[in-house]
Amino acid sequence: MQPSTDAQPPPRDDEAWVVIPLYNEATVIAGVVTELLDVFSHVVCIDDGSTDGSGDVARHAGARVLRHPYNLGQGAALQTGISYVRQQAGARYIVTFDADGQHRIVDAIAMVHEARERDLAIVFGSRFLDARTNPGRIKKVVLKTAVWVTNRTTGLRLTDAHNGLRVIRHDAALSVNMQQDRMAHATEIVLQLGRSHLPWAEYPVEVVYSDYSKAKGQSVLNSINILVDLIVN
Repeated sequence: MQPSTDAQPPPRDDEAWVVIPLYNEATVIAGVVTELLDVFSHVVCIDDGSTDGSGDVARHAGARVLRHPYNLGQGAALQTGISYVRQQAGARYIVTFDADGQHRIVDAIAMVHEARERDLAIVFGSRFLDARTNPGRIKKVVLKTAVWVTNRTTGLRLTDAHNGLRVIRHDAALSVNMQQDRMAHATEIVLQLGRSHLPWAEYPVEVVYSDYSKAKGQSVLNSINILVDLIVN
């Protein structure tokens, strides 16, 4: 018997909205948006003052694009996206996703499934729950230090504090009102979500350290800058 050629792809997820802070990622954002739209019906990019036409590229790829008039920082872009999605009818989950292609869509799908199956309000991605991600020795030390600082600040017990892949249910998203525009937002959002006292869990994800993502800001130096920002703020 010949296999059927009439199989239809699974329907796209209408309830989970993807939020992507976007700053000067014109060379990769179209691919990221296109792959996400195969799975999720709604992809929102917040163009945070890009100077390379990233917003137009994302829109042509099918994303909704919100614009900041100038660069305000990743925390501000994330807050703009979360605030926007909270107002959309039918939006039950927010998936925060980085623009540079370092996250895997299969992980985002699994995290949304986990939230639904276990009735979780928050699912944090963690690169340290399995062996797929190799950040390098120095970067791992910096990230683990950030985890220690975040856990001391928030009272939660995370294994990965600076992972941009998260799933946030609508009721939990109502507790998010970040004031930290730069990288310290990664701790602030954990603190605010933790104070909601809603059920949460971590989920193992892979972070892809490509040559592109390293050049864009995943270097060891950038990690140290994150840590300094975290401590100072």
